[in-house]
Amino acid sequence: MKFRLNQFLLAVSSTLDFVEMDIAGRRTNHGKRVAYMSLRIAMELNYDNEDLYDIVSLAILHDNGISEAYNDILNDNINTEEHKMEHCITGENNITNYPFLKTRKNIIRYHHEKYDGSGFFKLKGEEIPLISQIICFSDYMENQFLIDQMWGENKVKIKKFVEEQSGKLFNPQICKIFLELIENTGFKLDLGEDFIGSVLDEKIPKFTFDLGLEEVRSITGVFSKIIDVKSKFTMRHSSGIAEKAEVMANYYRYAYEEKTKLVIAANLHDIGKLAIPNTILDKPGKLTDEEFDIIKTHTYYTRAALSKIDGFEEITEWAANHHEKLNGNGYPYGKKADELDFNSRLMGCIDIYQGLTEKRPYREPLEHNKVIEIMRDMAKGNFIDKDRVEDVDKVFKNCEKNK
Repeated sequence: MKFRLNQFLLAVSSTLDFVEMDIAGRRTNHGKRVAYMSLRIAMELNYDNEDLYDIVSLAILHDNGISEAYNDILNDNINTEEHKMEHCITGENNITNYPFLKTRKNIIRYHHEKYDGSGFFKLKGEEIPLISQIICFSDYMENQFLIDQMWGENKVKIKKFVEEQSGKLFNPQICKIFLELIENTGFKLDLGEDFIGSVLDEKIPKFTFDLGLEEVRSITGVFSKIIDVKSKFTMRHSSGIAEKAEVMANYYRYAYEEKTKLVIAANLHDIGKLAIPNTILDKPGKLTDEEFDIIKTHTYYTRAALSKIDGFEEITEWAANHHEKLNGNGYPYGKKADELDFNSRLMGCIDIYQGLTEKRPYREPLEHNKVIEIMRDMAKGNFIDKDRVEDVDKVFKNCEKNK
């Protein structure tokens, strides 16, 4: 299929931003601003289009390891400073198999290194990959300042800081370029909430890949892991659903294309959960009505992200409909039976099965027979497809026997 990797990344970047908003208190469009500043600085350094393309990808992905490291803090495995270093290592490992246009090693690992050697790994100057230095600068500035409001006193404060840190925290050449860029009115306006998404998409060098579905599946598997580590209770949720979706697809003797699209949908079905605060996802007791209303937004965010990706039309439906119910009592849209195709119904059943067999903060995992009993009751109420429930029972009962 024709696949624009950066279109995919831009589509999911907002959900990655939600993680940083929850954990680190950052603002919306953090990833896009870091990517745009990195892109503009790199353009001034005369990087070629393949480099620029990869730099945007790396900048969007720079904090992809933040959830997993944050969970280590909650589990008392590491302290806050170690977390900052840990998310760099985790983030680097997560993208090992990501299809960049050129070899990109240790860019994410060293994206918090300081020019003077005061970073976690004690690298300094030219020991630090230049792309890491660019992303470090852009990330630091976006975190510390209202970078989309570089006017008046705020602009003076930003300039003063950059001048003082040139040769200390940051590469002097990068500082010089940035100080020139902020004299450009267009650059400053580009960073605004209303424009950053469209401007970044416009300026990214356009590369469209004719990727096989297996390669797209592999890429979405990277994000499946990022999604699942958001909560310690869902460490294998998306990957478990992907495995079960493939088993069911084989049972139905799906053709390769439909089977792989179903697995891709499973990998990404909960990408909207990145928008849900961990205080809700990990709450040990019953959710309040307000908290449950927030939980119900996650499938909306899944659709919002995936619907922007060319060629993902069916994948979007199968991923985003997994909490809709045949009787119209699901969410987020209250779709009814005639609006839910076979694979949407199947995905809903697999999601329920996987969720009930996993440990949650308020209960232990349930065994197969108990799960099927619950699902049959749901089918009697016309919430889910009774035929799909019986198929799930038949297939996974055999899997249980063969363990």
